[in-house]
Amino acid sequence: MIDIQLVRDDPARIKQKASEKRVDVDIDRLLALDTEHRDLLQQVESLRARRNEISAQMKNGQPNPKLIEQGKQLKVELADREELLDKTAEELSSILRQVPNIALDHVPVGETEDDNVVTKTVGEKPQFSFQPKPHWEILATRDMMDKERAAKISGSRFTYLKGGIVQLQFALVQFVMDVLGDEETLKKIIEKNGLNISSKPFTPVLPPAMLRTEPYVASARLNAAEVTYKLDGDDLWLNASAEHTLCTMYWNEILSAEQLPIRYIGYLTSFRREAGTYGKDTEGIIRLHQFDKLEMEVFSTAETGLDEHKFLYAIQEYLVQQLGIHYQFIEKCTVDIGKPNAAGIDINCWYPGQDRFIETHTADYMTDFQARDLNTRTKTADGTSLVHTNDATAFAMSRILAAITENYQNEDGTINIPDVLQKYMGGKTQI
Repeated sequence: MIDIQLVRDDPARIKQKASEKRVDVDIDRLLALDTEHRDLLQQVESLRARRNEISAQMKNGQPNPKLIEQGKQLKVELADREELLDKTAEELSSILRQVPNIALDHVPVGETEDDNVVTKTVGEKPQFSFQPKPHWEILATRDMMDKERAAKISGSRFTYLKGGIVQLQFALVQFVMDVLGDEETLKKIIEKNGLNISSKPFTPVLPPAMLRTEPYVASARLNAAEVTYKLDGDDLWLNASAEHTLCTMYWNEILSAEQLPIRYIGYLTSFRREAGTYGKDTEGIIRLHQFDKLEMEVFSTAETGLDEHKFLYAIQEYLVQQLGIHYQFIEKCTVDIGKPNAAGIDINCWYPGQDRFIETHTADYMTDFQARDLNTRTKTADGTSLVHTNDATAFAMSRILAAITENYQNEDGTINIPDVLQKYMGGKTQI
């Protein structure tokens, strides 16, 4: 949630920033409600003070018919004002939640994702002496993927993964855990990118896969219309990404300054409805209803928030580079970064079997937007303030498995294992 003071101070700027994200929100109505809410709050506080004065007078003397009558009138008037205050506060909060976070100045303004900016391309496309195949043909032929039987019992956009590709997934998990748990490696990444932050390692987490409505709404990540599955009969939603139950961990809590930064690497099976993507990436394992994900989440101070964002996408680049995969670095435009984000980047890996780049990584910087509604704060010598939050993909497992399959394929259908993963595969060099 945005700071209402920012709207009061410069409503024209907020309107412009919302427009740049293609978010339609009535800022004028928001300001009118804000004024009404503050007036009502003042009235309620005044009535409560008068009620307390009468109550004190009643206790200190004999019951006074005049005071009794005033007390009755105040009770009715206060109840009326409190009811109106609650209704105004509810509408005010509803509209305020629609206001998007303000994009940082370096974020390109755009109308669609086509306006995202490729800032660099790293590595070289692999060369083959044969026509490379898409990953679904390779995995199906080698009996490592079975979408037909999964569709029979679960419907479309589900799959069974089997054999070597499953072993490769858990090799990737261990690889990430080793990198993010090694302070020396993290220190080198920080120094290489000129960042002024701690080299504190990430703590592995297996978070819950479900969360209740109130914290999910507060996280600004609940997208019921197109993304998120609701459990019938329960106030529970299936998480749509691992960070959704990581960013909410400190809901209504105050963290000491000594705790920050808090860095987590969460591993979780996630679920997405994928509404609105009919006919898109229906083959293979790029876009599934169920997928496993390694996600980084960071809670920091305002002073280090942007550097933490840069740190996370530097880690993403390091991981992809270690796999030896050709990729693009994308600066996402205002309309594509999402409502709660102040900035966001993508990494798109090369898929030779499909002759295209596909998004494999996203890094999101929320400033204090997410923490305000979650009420996640930190306490320092200067007082209490909101934390800043960041999240970023380490690996979306199915997407990176598909990328490895296509980039490391052999003509006979075998898949070479990237050098960095071989020690986690018992020394195997192929699957």
